[in-house]
Amino acid sequence: MGSIPNETVTMEIQMLELEATRRAERAQWILDSPDPPGLLHQVNGLLKKTFIPNTTNSSSKKHSGSSISIAILRLFPILEWGRNYKATKFKNDLMAGLTLASLSIPQSIGYANLAKLDPQYGLYTSVVPPLIYAVMGTSREIAIGPVAVVSLLLSALVPNIVDPIIDPIGYRKIVFTVTFFAGIFQAAFGIFRLGFLVDFLSHAAIVGFMGGAAIVIGLQQLKGLLGISHFTTKTDVVSVVESVVKSINNSWHPLNLVIGSSFLIFILTSRFIVRRHFLMINQIVFLF
Repeated sequence: MGSIPNETVTMEIQMLELEATRRAERAQWILDSPDPPGLLHQVNGLLKKTFIPNTTNSSSKKHSGSSISIAILRLFPILEWGRNYKATKFKNDLMAGLTLASLSIPQSIGYANLAKLDPQYGLYTSVVPPLIYAVMGTSREIAIGPVAVVSLLLSALVPNIVDPIIDPIGYRKIVFTVTFFAGIFQAAFGIFRLGFLVDFLSHAAIVGFMGGAAIVIGLQQLKGLLGISHFTTKTDVVSVVESVVKSINNSWHPLNLVIGSSFLIFILTSRFIVRRHFLMINQIVFLF
């Protein structure tokens, strides 16, 4: 039988000793685990990460100014990329702006109507936020403006306090107050990097909430689709169905249904054609 070299035996012994040492260190760390950082320490770390970036970062080395100037550049990225902006890019930006305006303007008017506000407030929310985000934003794909879910929540909760028909001025004041505090919370979440809180919301809860909101919004559109003049202000399914049944027995306009259904079929058909041609173009490009 051949003898095992002494070097191999020594190496195996060292590996076993090293593994035993690591196990002892892990056991000691579990028994005497360090205390987690406090809330104040975490907030200070988030503020430093936001306003005082790491000097070893390559992007920070490009700026020779103080930490205050770097923090200003992080809050207002337009001061950095605006220096290299060329007039040749303005044409493409103008076309993109016109395309988005043609979509967001009627959409924002519909959101204002959904929140039981005048149409001009929808225009304000569709114009002012993108202008602010153009100065302070960093993403080219994110959509800025009102959303249907928030408008639906406003129309469902605020009328419990003030009736928009009886006191429209008081209703608008409460809506402005709610949106003001919502903006404060969103700004605070952005500054303190609290986006991780969304991870605590389950995917099923988010999908269920969005699906329920879509169903409620679709039911509310039956008023215009059927041409009903007296429609319920409630958002639950039972109240909407009862209002539709009562209105059909009394007064409704079939011509509105024909026009609305025609536009809906046109939109769905156009969407199907565009998707089909887009897939065909992608297949042709892939083949070549």
